[in-house]
Amino acid sequence: MRRTGAKKQPSYRIVVADVRAPRDGKYIDLVGHYNPLTEPATIHVDVAKAAKWVSQGAQMTETVEKLFTRAGVIEQVRGAKG
Repeated sequence: MRRTGAKKQPSYRIVVADVRAPRDGKYIDLVGHYNPLTEPATIHVDVAKAAKWVSQGAQMTETVEKLFTRAGVIEQVRGAKG
């Protein structure tokens, strides 16, 4: 996840990044975005892109996995893997 937004108003981009890249550094592909300040929190995920990257061996962080579960797309993403 890459943090964007102003001070005290965070929003996040869900990205595919190399493990050696810094948190807000260069990334490979943008998969979705997350805004925790809206009620309820806004989670938008491009399921096709996420499934493609997971099928190619990308690993989700714990936070991204929780967000995908909350958005109801974890089954679709994991289903493309195996």
